[in-house]
Amino acid sequence: MFAAFPLLALIVLIYNLVALTFGGLRATNAQDELSQPLFSVHMASGAVWSVGLGDLLLVASLVILFIELLKSTSSRRVAIINHSLSMILFIVCLIQFLLFGAFATSTFFLITLMVLLDVLAGFIVTIVASRRELDLTHD
Repeated sequence: MFAAFPLLALIVLIYNLVALTFGGLRATNAQDELSQPLFSVHMASGAVWSVGLGDLLLVASLVILFIELLKSTSSRRVAIINHSLSMILFIVCLIQFLLFGAFATSTFFLITLMVLLDVLAGFIVTIVASRRELDLTHD
């Protein structure tokens, strides 16, 4: 049953914890908390690259999106449940983004966009895979 759980929900949960715990409901507090540098890397060019919590959340989201795309290639019943739960997660993210100030940040918008891509890719891959299976069994 764990295979049906959309892993991007973990990133949304972490964002919720950060935004609501440290930032309150105001967008400026959440954005300040997410952009606060956690560590810096000195580049060969002499520039300093500061990495914040929001950056780490986006990197983790991209990795998890890749895993979700790999999971979506399965045409089992669990994949359909996963796509449905991903759709619910997208609706929750969209509502949070539109209605609450702490979620009106570029970081959360990109996370919401990744959840949407997970939903779209999941349904498209499942439809294409099902169509191919139908074509193979029909011949």
